[in-house]
Amino acid sequence: MAIVSGAAHAGYSATLTTPSYLVEIQVRCEEGAVTCDDVSYQGINRKTGTRIKLRGKTLHSLCADGVTPCRFIGYAFNNKGVTYQVDDDGHLLVMQGKKVLVDEQGEWD
Repeated sequence: MAIVSGAAHAGYSATLTTPSYLVEIQVRCEEGAVTCDDVSYQGINRKTGTRIKLRGKTLHSLCADGVTPCRFIGYAFNNKGVTYQVDDDGHLLVMQGKKVLVDEQGEWD
């Protein structure tokens, strides 16, 4: 993951490559923030060239108290009833309700 600086916020960006998609994640929150609600997703279908841009947030497991965010696990984005989840381990899962649209493992560049 590369660190990028902005005038208002520090942050970072990372690119995930799966067999069918190229996904760029940009996190735009202050350094040291545990959670972030200012995350962007730019996905490109590697076969068709179709692009999508989304806004989302970071995902975390909860600590023992059931409230406090503990371990970072990935990112979540929603678009017209479709949920996009990008996990820290490079897993891309896209679902519409309970229907799986994309389920691919990729690698972070």
